[in-house]
Amino acid sequence: MGLAQTETGAKPSKDARAESRRATQRENEILQELRRSGGSSRIQNLADRLKVSEETIRRNLKSLARDGLVRRVHGGAHLPDARSEASFQQRVDENPDAKRRIAEKVAEIIEDGDSLFLDIGSTTSYIAQALQHRRDLFVVTNSVSVAHTLAARNGNRVFMAGGELRAHDGGAFGVEAIEFVRRFQVEYAVLSAAAINAASGFMLFDLQEAEFSREIMRRAKTSIVAADSSKFDHRAPISVDAPSLVDVLVTDSAPPADLGAALSSWSVDVVLADEESDER
Repeated sequence: MGLAQTETGAKPSKDARAESRRATQRENEILQELRRSGGSSRIQNLADRLKVSEETIRRNLKSLARDGLVRRVHGGAHLPDARSEASFQQRVDENPDAKRRIAEKVAEIIEDGDSLFLDIGSTTSYIAQALQHRRDLFVVTNSVSVAHTLAARNGNRVFMAGGELRAHDGGAFGVEAIEFVRRFQVEYAVLSAAAINAASGFMLFDLQEAEFSREIMRRAKTSIVAADSSKFDHRAPISVDAPSLVDVLVTDSAPPADLGAALSSWSVDVVLADEESDER
């Protein structure tokens, strides 16, 4: 239905037309600001830059999300096809219920006394919290958040990879981190993915993260990718390039048909978060 006519056939008022034009202009300004900021931004920052209220930004983001032009997360938004990844906190805040259910499922797979790698992914931070009731874990990680959550608890032994910590997510990467994890052979590698699709498999936004993921999968008996269904049929710049190294995908809903067929061809078992686990 266009602006020239309402459901009753009456023309909208002059004030209504002016408000609609302002909304459309503001939505374009929001999209421009998201592009300038690398594809994502907090609502408060958008409101400050555009000199409007946060409630106004939320209304416009709701309209943009309805049209598929942005993806809303708690406290912010990002472009659905952004070439840069949202901040770590924004990713933690996105789809929290699905990530908690996935984390609980992974925690059912991991048993007391198991050894595992845990990466820097946002879903992995939920998994670390879900593992707090486990005992005597042997954990190797490059995440300050994971180390802080699981160290000095229930007899766990936690080993933190060396190297410079990144400011935006507290992750250690680079040559030192890779050399460190090469010292270990563990039962599980648990990692996240930014995107999963039938053509390219498991994908990430960061080259160092992809290198770290490949290394820990090679040094684990079982590799588990934990990712919610919003990652399905999306793309990211870096392919992990080794779908055959992944043994299990833990997610919150069944993948679409083409991705499901690809996962089957790669011998990846799909475990849904709300299903009962089989005994090992």
